[in-house]
Amino acid sequence: MSSTTSTMHAAGYDNLLAVYHSTSILSVLAGIAGVLVLRSTLRAARRKLKTTSLRGPPGTHPIFGASKDLFESPDTGEIFETWAEEYGVAYEVPTSFGGKKIMLCDPRALAHYYARETWTYVLTDSTRVFLERGFGRGILWSHGEDHKRQRKSLSPAFSHAALRKLSHVFYNCAHKTKAGWDALIDMSGGESAIIEIQDWMNHISLDTIGMAGFSHDFGSLDGKPATIQKVFSAFDASAKQSFLDIAVVLFAEVFPVFSYIPVSCVQSLTDMQETLSGVAKNLLERMEREQKEGVVDGKEDKSIIGVLIKATEAEGGRHVTPEEVLSSMKELLLAGYITTSNSLTWALVELARNPDIQSKLRDELLAFGSEPTYDQLQSSQTLPYLDAVVHESLRIHPPLTDFVRVAAEDDVIPLSEPVLTKSGQAVNSISVARGTRIGLPLAYTNRSTAIWGPDAKVFRPERWLERDGIPKKAQDVQGYRHLLTFADGPRNCLGKGFAVSEIKAVLSVLVKSFTFEMRDGPNTQIELCRGILPRPRIVGEEGTAMPLRVTRYEGF
Repeated sequence: MSSTTSTMHAAGYDNLLAVYHSTSILSVLAGIAGVLVLRSTLRAARRKLKTTSLRGPPGTHPIFGASKDLFESPDTGEIFETWAEEYGVAYEVPTSFGGKKIMLCDPRALAHYYARETWTYVLTDSTRVFLERGFGRGILWSHGEDHKRQRKSLSPAFSHAALRKLSHVFYNCAHKTKAGWDALIDMSGGESAIIEIQDWMNHISLDTIGMAGFSHDFGSLDGKPATIQKVFSAFDASAKQSFLDIAVVLFAEVFPVFSYIPVSCVQSLTDMQETLSGVAKNLLERMEREQKEGVVDGKEDKSIIGVLIKATEAEGGRHVTPEEVLSSMKELLLAGYITTSNSLTWALVELARNPDIQSKLRDELLAFGSEPTYDQLQSSQTLPYLDAVVHESLRIHPPLTDFVRVAAEDDVIPLSEPVLTKSGQAVNSISVARGTRIGLPLAYTNRSTAIWGPDAKVFRPERWLERDGIPKKAQDVQGYRHLLTFADGPRNCLGKGFAVSEIKAVLSVLVKSFTFEMRDGPNTQIELCRGILPRPRIVGEEGTAMPLRVTRYEGF
């Protein structure tokens, strides 16, 4: 080969390298996605023909439609309400690559949906990939008969009889927190101290789920470092994502293969999965060893997973595989830690922002005197104002703000009021073809002025106590206490009794012992930051910091 030819080949190679390096990763991803889009064209055409064409907001991005706006918004409920006011109780939202999803904001439509969830309406492929990679093929991942089987096995562990035996755990953790806060106040040299409550609520939730879920003391409230808490904090810290991170997440909603691209948010998920697996395996090995010995510290293991293992090993067991038990443990660690700590934080923030409500709750708790039993915590009558405060906080601040499912078969969804199609026709039901995406805006439904009245955005526990405090339209919402905080139907949250009892027990101890104020006064600004779940923080703080001024209550 001549030198000239060699030079030409070298130059050509250099040119190719230059072209390669000048092509952004995003462009490559878009090219791959374009090829995949072609494969779904026929399916999309069928859905378009068989699905009611509804009005809805325009897309704001040529590739992502409205998905990027929703993904980046810390409070999608406000966006969904704006759209519902303009387009009605069912409308169409443009998603990535020309796709769409139908949002249901109507109680009758939601009741129809929830009655058919896990068979007619199932997890999207991208959600299943995320859940499988993070937690395995557990109850959150499964649907249909598989979900029914796993839920049947877990249900005894969340029965009132089982949870009644665990209620002491809630109080133990609450009193440890009280002792810790008393020590901090003493160290401050006064009657109050600035305490970062979100961190403490994380400690409470982790130690509670450790003892109640696995008969294991993580020792978080005693100052012991917990690997699992570090990895959750790291996942929250990865919330500040680049455009590439966001693009990969949104691409993965349409084409799950993109979830394997190692951007920072995907790496955080991998780290979380590895940590959860390690913790769960160690706990499971210890529990199985103690199960074989027949005792746990001289007593039968009454933890949630202990009850599950015992049930699956008993004659006529519910046929849950060891892998599914491990997945359940990882799911329990996540749900018990993240959601409950978030709800506890919001409840204390609302009490700090509303001193009159805080005082009224304290008066009720002090008048009651003793610590409520599990059955009293479950009742709405024993401590009615505590019950109202907790459910008002759960109404305004649901841990999950919205989610999406996909129709596994054609369906017709009824509406309680008509909506207009794109052609201007008024319809009282909408047809959805197999493959249509259905979105449920939980935050909107919980605090919609159309459903809950003009004061829907106001934290007002009295609505739960007044004769006509819950509007008729809200009563039509068939979820737990007319809320979608714990979802509804076959996939409603198994742990709602656990969560409500824990929140009530912790508040009953802390509110009797301390008063709470916003650190920077009543006008302190709070913002939402996105992590595993949207969390509150004081504007200007790093991470998820929520410092409050905590004062020892001396008015006993």
